[in-house]
Amino acid sequence: MKINVGTVDRVLRVLIGLILISAAATGRIGLWGWLGVVLLATGLFRFCPAYTLLGMNTCGTPPAPK
Repeated sequence: MKINVGTVDRVLRVLIGLILISAAATGRIGLWGWLGVVLLATGLFRFCPAYTLLGMNTCGTPPAPK
């Protein structure tokens, strides 16, 4: 896994993920709130599979040569 999630992106993913998880756990929003787990995981691991598929990189380092 290559790191492809930058610092600002990472902070936003973790915060929004935690907000969605807590809202789903308290019943404020429906089951879709548990998608916050995906945001939290991609923020913690600094890797987003969707970014890889789309060729995106927000971490500021150049992608490794293939």
